[in-house]
Amino acid sequence: MSRKFMLAALAASLLVAGCGTNVVNPVTGRTERSAMSLQQEVETGRKAHQDVLKEYTPVDDPRLQAYVTALGRKLAAQSHRAELDWHFTVLDSPEVNAFALPGGYVYVTRGILAYMENEADLAGVMGHEIGHVTARHGAQRATQQQNAGFGVLAATVLGAVLESRGMDGATNLAGQLSQNAAAGYIASYSREQELQADELGAEYLARNQYDPRHMVDVIQVLKDQEQYANDQARAQGRPAGGGNHWLASHPSNDQRLQRIRDEAAMLTGGKPVDENRAAFLKAIEGMGFGDSPAQGLVRGQRFLHPSLDIALTAPAGWTLQNGSDALTVLAPQRDAALILQPVPPKAGTSHDEILRRWGAEQGRTDARTLNGLKATHFSGVRRNAQGQRGMAELTLVTSAQGAVYALVYAAKDGQTLQARRPSLAQAEESFRAFTAEDRQLARPWRIALRPFPAGGFTELAKGSVLNEAQLKLLNGQYGGTNAGDGGARPAPAAGRLVKTVVAQ
Repeated sequence: MSRKFMLAALAASLLVAGCGTNVVNPVTGRTERSAMSLQQEVETGRKAHQDVLKEYTPVDDPRLQAYVTALGRKLAAQSHRAELDWHFTVLDSPEVNAFALPGGYVYVTRGILAYMENEADLAGVMGHEIGHVTARHGAQRATQQQNAGFGVLAATVLGAVLESRGMDGATNLAGQLSQNAAAGYIASYSREQELQADELGAEYLARNQYDPRHMVDVIQVLKDQEQYANDQARAQGRPAGGGNHWLASHPSNDQRLQRIRDEAAMLTGGKPVDENRAAFLKAIEGMGFGDSPAQGLVRGQRFLHPSLDIALTAPAGWTLQNGSDALTVLAPQRDAALILQPVPPKAGTSHDEILRRWGAEQGRTDARTLNGLKATHFSGVRRNAQGQRGMAELTLVTSAQGAVYALVYAAKDGQTLQARRPSLAQAEESFRAFTAEDRQLARPWRIALRPFPAGGFTELAKGSVLNEAQLKLLNGQYGGTNAGDGGARPAPAAGRLVKTVVAQ
């Protein structure tokens, strides 16, 4: 999906920078200078919420949405701003993420729901985000950014991108608006704000009879995600690190975790609490897992898009990165790629017209077919919108539905392009309409509950589309220790319900 709606909101809101007003912070009780009054905060959040819904699709599951909303409202009712009209939305995204907007708008992805173990864990994630709202952290950030020339709504929308897409996503978006925007605007919540949100989340958990140590458990679950990603990268010979997820914008360290543990111990007083595991598992049973068919699916080395009736297979060792506006087939060395992008209808009605408007000048144009689909390959000089000329290579192909796609060759230099050309051509030549095998692989994946077998995760993996390591990660068993008590994580007892993933 395009982010043009955000750019439009930013352009309009650059002119909307108020002088600020004095506001009493509901959490601290102190008066602070703010770009928004409490009423303006709610209105700004309401407007930005509409933009979020244009970027993301809510999960089409009224039962799950109702469950998350009920939990969120229960937590918010015991917060410092119970009077707000709170809104809680589950987004149809596989990203492990959660974020909030000023005024009472909180979002969790189905991706993060899948990796929670119980209702108390989810309450920890939501309590943290509620804490950002109650302490007016979004309003504070917007106030700081007024000095950089951003309006209140611009800062709010970019703030939402920062949490939902990660630092890179917000920086890229800001860069589209201004070359200096990233340097002048982009700043995550401060460590103090993150710690305050953790402490508030722990407090809201305790007020609702959840063990606030689940704030620590949630951080450990997400640290396991990071460990798994790093292990996979090393196994494939790639550099470890990176990734946009909740933990990436919510830094943690041992001192912070210990402070949360101390706070939790003080709040609980040793009282027994209910994790509500059964209710949580029932709520997520049948929930989609991984890529959404509406956005295209990655299945091993294949990219499959059922509604567009297109498929492509990456060469062995190459990786598929499915973005919001392009698919990247990336070389193992990360120095070359084939980029698949849709060509907008307004670009032209024929391949020749599209190439001409794209700026193709001197070069070679060859008519081809890719698995029965009409294609045109161009290699030569292209002049971009700024009038600059450079070498370019791509293939246009018309799908069985009549849509045109561009397969763009990219490499760090000409020598690398020639070295990777056989693999790039192999990926290009795999572009096709759906086959019967593709349709079988494109079945959506769903969360299912199964009694933990006597054979452990090895046996569980036999009936799942996930492997043993992935199932351990899904069930909080991937890492070696439990952050809550510092001890080893016991394997689930035989017969205990655990999560798996199956094809629908």
